[in-house]
Amino acid sequence: MKRRIILLSVLAAGTWLSLCSATPGGRQDGRAQSTRGMAENLMRAHKPQLEYDSTFTRKAFRTWQKDMKAAMSRLMRHPAAQAAPPVMVKSVKRDGYRIERWESYPLPQSVVPFYVLIPDGVDAAHPAPAALCIPGFGQTKELLAGERQGNYELEGAPDSVVRKAAMALHYVREGLVAVAVDNPSCGELSDEGYPDYVTSSRFLLEVGWSYLGLASWQDRVILEQMKKLPYVRTDRIIASGFSLGTEPMMVLGLLDPSIYGFVYNDFMCRTRERALVMNKKDAYGARPFPNNIEHLIPEFLLYFDFPDIVAALAPRPVICTEGGMDRDFNIIAGAYKKAGAGENFEYHHYAKYANPEMRLPLDTLPSGIDRTEFFRLVNCDSPSHYLKTEWILPWLRKQLNLAE
Repeated sequence: MKRRIILLSVLAAGTWLSLCSATPGGRQDGRAQSTRGMAENLMRAHKPQLEYDSTFTRKAFRTWQKDMKAAMSRLMRHPAAQAAPPVMVKSVKRDGYRIERWESYPLPQSVVPFYVLIPDGVDAAHPAPAALCIPGFGQTKELLAGERQGNYELEGAPDSVVRKAAMALHYVREGLVAVAVDNPSCGELSDEGYPDYVTSSRFLLEVGWSYLGLASWQDRVILEQMKKLPYVRTDRIIASGFSLGTEPMMVLGLLDPSIYGFVYNDFMCRTRERALVMNKKDAYGARPFPNNIEHLIPEFLLYFDFPDIVAALAPRPVICTEGGMDRDFNIIAGAYKKAGAGENFEYHHYAKYANPEMRLPLDTLPSGIDRTEFFRLVNCDSPSHYLKTEWILPWLRKQLNLAE
C-alpha cells in the first residue's frame, strides 16, 4: 500500500509538470512553434469518431458495431477477391498429427505459403475446431508449427525442442486444426532472408495501402480457405494473435462475424494516447516515436483505437492475456455486459501487476513520459512478453469443450 501511495504522489507531480508543457514547443497562447508540437495538436484535436460510448443503448451499440466494421473495411482496402484458390503441396506425418504445406495467392503478384496441422483422428466425418495462428514481430510460421527454422519444405524431423511460442503446435495437441502463417516481410515472406519491414511498409503506403492492410488480407484469404476444409468446424474457428499478430486478428474480428472467438496475447494499449504522452526528450534532445512504420495505417486513429475494436467483438469470446490499464478493461467488460455476454470477456495481467495494489487507478496518462514510464503506468512488463499458454489453453478447453 505504501508503494502505491508513493507512485500516486510521483504521478501527481508528473501530471502537473506535463500540463505545463504538454505540447513540444508550446507557447502560452496555445500555439506550437515546433512542427512536432503542431502535429501533436492536430492529433489531440481529432478525437476518434467511433470511440466506444458507455451510454449506448442496445440498439445504438449494434449500430456502432456496424459502423466500426464499415470503417475498418474502408481503412484496410482489401481487394474484391483473391487471385486464385490456395493449393496443398505437401503432407508430412508427425507424432499425433500431420502437417500440410499450402500455398495461397492473395494477389496476382504474390504467393503466400502457410501450414495446416491436423490432429490424428480428425477428418470429414470427425471435424474439429480450428485456430488461425498469427505470430509476433520476427516470429515465423515454422516457430509456431514446431518446425525447424528455415525448413520450409518440411524435410526430416521437426524441431527437437517444444518452444513456448509454438502456438500452432500447442493448439494441435489440444485437438484443434491449427493454421500457422507468416507476417509480411518475415520468414518465407522476407527479402531472401532479410526481414525488411521498413521498405515494404513504405512502398505499401506509397501505393495507398498499408502493412496491416496487406497482412490482414493475406490472413483473410487463408481464413476463407480454412472454412472450406471438410475437417474444420466452421462454427468454432478461433483467431489467435501474438503481439504484432493481434492487429490482423482484430481486423479479421471486425470484418468476419463468423469467427467464434479470439486470443489477444499482448498488453492492451491505446495507440493514440501512447503517441501523445510518450514525448519526453532523451539525453540527445530527441523525443521517442510511438511505434514502427508497420503499425502505421493512414486515418486509423481518426476512427478508433484498440480497446474500441475489442469491445466491438462482443458478444464473441475474447481472452486478453497480458494486462493493460484497468480503465480499458472496464470499457471492454462494459461492452460485453451491454451485449448480454459479460462472461465471454476474460483478461489477465502480467504476474508483476496481478496484485491490484501494484496497478495505478488511472483514467488518463500524463504527457512528457518516456517508454519505460509509459510501460510502468500501463502495467506492461515487457521482459515477460511471451505466449501465455497457462491462460490460453484452459480458456480454449472451456470455450471449445475440449478434453484436457
